[in-house]
Amino acid sequence: MSEEFYRIKRLPPYVFAEVNRLKAAQRAAGVDIIDFGMGNPDMDTPSHIVQKLIETVQKPRTHRYSASKGIPGLRKAQAGYYERRFGVKLNPETEVIATLGSKEGLANLAMAITAPGDVMLVPNPSYPIHPYGFMIAGGTLRHVPALVNGKFDPDDYLRNLERGVAHSVPKLVALVVSFPSNPTAQVCDLEFYRDLIKFAKKHHLWVLSDLAYAEIYFDGNPPPSILQVEGAKDVAVEFTSLSKTYAMPGWRMGFAVGNERLVNALTRIKSYLDYGAFTPVQVAAAAALNGPDDCITEIRGIYKSRRDVLIDSMARAGWDIPPPPATMFAWAPVPAAFAEIGSMGFSKILLKEAAVAVAPGIGFGEYGEGYVRLGLVENEHRIRQAARGVKKVLQNAPALLAAYAQEGKE
Repeated sequence: MSEEFYRIKRLPPYVFAEVNRLKAAQRAAGVDIIDFGMGNPDMDTPSHIVQKLIETVQKPRTHRYSASKGIPGLRKAQAGYYERRFGVKLNPETEVIATLGSKEGLANLAMAITAPGDVMLVPNPSYPIHPYGFMIAGGTLRHVPALVNGKFDPDDYLRNLERGVAHSVPKLVALVVSFPSNPTAQVCDLEFYRDLIKFAKKHHLWVLSDLAYAEIYFDGNPPPSILQVEGAKDVAVEFTSLSKTYAMPGWRMGFAVGNERLVNALTRIKSYLDYGAFTPVQVAAAAALNGPDDCITEIRGIYKSRRDVLIDSMARAGWDIPPPPATMFAWAPVPAAFAEIGSMGFSKILLKEAAVAVAPGIGFGEYGEGYVRLGLVENEHRIRQAARGVKKVLQNAPALLAAYAQEGKE
């Protein structure tokens, strides 16, 4: 009875737990933490979406069990979004399913398609559900380095995928991609997706694409969908979310669209596990997708302004951070003075000395070491305040490193 449960044993230690414990202790002591560590949107959900929820929740019939695959109007709204935004036609009956956020969809699809020992290709560093969804399902992972010197190189990535296929036993089943990427904020173009679909078909692999940040971009170049590639629906399914696009993270509303067989597998699994989101939430989500786009533009503008302030103020503080072209994150190299203690050590010092929380890159995979992730979830005033704290940390690097080393000996 004392032995750890099988699937719990398969999960690695939670790297962020130590930083979270330190944050909690600081807050308990009354310290005001400027928290870039979580990707939790802080804007208000647009009022027309909230009003639709309020209107619908007052109808008693909507309090009954809902549909696990999503109400028809919501699936039609998502199909309409794909046609407007990407020029991709989807059958809302067979190629669209609503999920409780993209995370739930990814995890349950992994459960649906993974047999014990199946091997999956996943990027590293990566959002944790990408690898761990398959681990929980009993699969085996082959990690693919996602970056070269902190940047995405499509040719290098495709070579790493080929290497993964050549050296994986047993045979690979699926691969995961995520652009724009969390945590690295990298983007890709349609040409890469064409090469990826060609690769997947050559090796008989399913492709799971995470497009949660489709509408959070800053350079006037909207991220493409993998389903824009001719024939992509033969092998690919794509996940999207309303969490970032409409500032609706707590509503838990996402979608999986694309390959009919994969959508059907997810539909069957979900039919045994849940009755879908609360119907008023689904109705309000449909109103979001069918409604005006000015709220999306406003949310995107807020993130862009925060990005610009972050990059400028941190540069003035002595920390050069590459400006992310998309997502609500910046992927920042650990300053050279602190490289020897790694992303976890630097994160601890920032938290203790500057009351600034960041996510250590090692928490997103071994190839995330040497970097930290900063979420654009604090307002501009607090971003500048954080930069002042960072400047003091960088100026006092020798003394802080000596103190950190001493703590490690105690």
